[in-house]
Amino acid sequence: MYVIRRSEHNPLISPVSDRQWESRGTFNGSPIKRGAVTHLLYRALSRPDALMSPGGVSSIGKALSLDGEHFQNRRQFITPEEEWEKYGCEDPRVTFFEGQYIIFYTALGGFPYGPGNIKVALAISDDLETIQEKHLVTPFNAKAMTLFPERINGKITVIFSAHTDEPPSHMCIAQCDKLEDLWDIKFWEKWHSEIDSHIINPLRFPEDHVEVGAAPIKTKDGWLLIYSYIQRYFDGDKRVFGIEAMLLGLTDPHTIVGATKGPMMVPEANYEQYGVVPNIVFPSGALLEKNRLDIYYGGADTICAKASLNLPDLLAALIPERRIELVVRAKENPILLPIPEHPWEKNAVFNAAAIDLGGKIHILYRAMGDDNTSVIGYAATKNGVKIIDRDPEPMYIPRADFELKKGSPTGNSGCEDPRITQIDDTLYMAYTAYNGVDSTRVALTSISVDDFLNKRWNKWSMPVLTTPDNVNDKDTCLMPEKIAGQYMLLHRIDPQLCADFLDTLDFTKMRLSRCIEIMGPRPGCWDSVKIGIAAPPIKTDKGWLLIYHGVSKTATYRLGAVLLDLQNPSIVLSRSVDTILEPLLPYERIGIVRNAVFSCGVVLRGDNLFIYYGGADTVLGVAKMSLKKLFKILLPENLT
Repeated sequence: MYVIRRSEHNPLISPVSDRQWESRGTFNGSPIKRGAVTHLLYRALSRPDALMSPGGVSSIGKALSLDGEHFQNRRQFITPEEEWEKYGCEDPRVTFFEGQYIIFYTALGGFPYGPGNIKVALAISDDLETIQEKHLVTPFNAKAMTLFPERINGKITVIFSAHTDEPPSHMCIAQCDKLEDLWDIKFWEKWHSEIDSHIINPLRFPEDHVEVGAAPIKTKDGWLLIYSYIQRYFDGDKRVFGIEAMLLGLTDPHTIVGATKGPMMVPEANYEQYGVVPNIVFPSGALLEKNRLDIYYGGADTICAKASLNLPDLLAALIPERRIELVVRAKENPILLPIPEHPWEKNAVFNAAAIDLGGKIHILYRAMGDDNTSVIGYAATKNGVKIIDRDPEPMYIPRADFELKKGSPTGNSGCEDPRITQIDDTLYMAYTAYNGVDSTRVALTSISVDDFLNKRWNKWSMPVLTTPDNVNDKDTCLMPEKIAGQYMLLHRIDPQLCADFLDTLDFTKMRLSRCIEIMGPRPGCWDSVKIGIAAPPIKTDKGWLLIYHGVSKTATYRLGAVLLDLQNPSIVLSRSVDTILEPLLPYERIGIVRNAVFSCGVVLRGDNLFIYYGGADTVLGVAKMSLKKLFKILLPENLT
């Protein structure tokens, strides 16, 4: 598990309107350090040229920085001069190799652009100030070539994308004895005749597309390659541009040692979603500073940006045998099973709220029988796992018109997915209320701590609706303390996780009226369709810890973690790239709803987080996680 953090200084470089050569775009930057100075080579896009290209002509600019984020001294560095690059020089990738700076770039030799005029070229510089040589490299359609920074088994090695504009395209390796081979047509004719033996294939689905990103970085575990993975590449508006990583063998770069399960980044920030070409993040360079990996990328084919992550965390996620599961399932799972003799809970017991009171963790679980009416049952544990108390009758049943069954006698209805919060001496329970006909809405009820501990279930207040009519709103909780003098409620209006701030909890006179967006789904990721809270956030000295669920395109429910700001919990400080819990075991994969882990209750005891979750909407399980270990990942020291 790992996190990735965008630089607060993004965009690092943006177009400048009064410089014709970079007035439309400055993106896809490739960094390299020379002494204390970071040189960033980037693609610069001019205003449209009626005689050359209506989209503008690309050249390669260069900027300097002492900290890798604040760049100045911008100037054109490589310009279209040769016939084979007359219509543009794009997407540089620079490597310091055997005393020289080798800069590969995409050369456009004609218009309209097509496979016959999009090829790889290179420039050689001794000092990053002047260009000594230029050469056309590939005689065939190719892009995104970059050089490994040292020989591998005595061979100069490059990796690139071949035939990107005439599918099927491939990510390929080429090796040669001397640099001059790279612009020798005979070398490429022989290489191309054996292309199948040079292919690296990280594709998960045949309709996807990959393109080489940054120059490989050597680690003890392999060559780290940051690259572009584009889901559904040929499907127009459904394409998703993501940044991914894989490890290639140190001595055999044709071998994939490990790879990310999905995107590390997708377009989320405004400067990634809006621009010359919207919704693009494209990795083009990387620098390693001790254990911090800085990824430089283009946003929306318009700006240069940077994001960082902790390298050891990434490597642990890349190598299957080194992946450490933060969450440990209880060996006693499932801790609650349906009871056939109880009609109200004979089919399913799942999605439980949880609260630690009086030395016990009280579990308020959703239960269903043959009529598919959801009620809330009660169980308790002292050690967090072993159930020592379980009521034979429901603790809470539908009472209000908005949750009493109105549809089919066996259709879903009732009180679903409770979440409980304590404020002073009162417990507030929010749950999804559904009558089988109208939209799902959220109800709120309350009970005193004393009545709760003494099981005076008849003391639950009459529920009131908190969310508007005719709006599917659910996954709601009340924050356990006021924020800046106001009550804060989290809720979900598909597909966004929202907040609202209220002066009172008297919902007889009003309803939630705002959806202040906290975060949303990430396209192409495990949480791409919709997200929602698990339990109410837990206050820590580092922020409000929120476990949340995400739903993927395959309708799989998983759990992730996010840290919210202490003073303003609508601000996200950190969000896990990958999951903390996903359905792997039979009781999580097979049931009323397949492939689902769904939590409504999390309890913190010491350093242990107890996460109570429904498995396949049928049973209840619990898993433990170390808070300290989670924070080491959510807040790595080298990113703070």
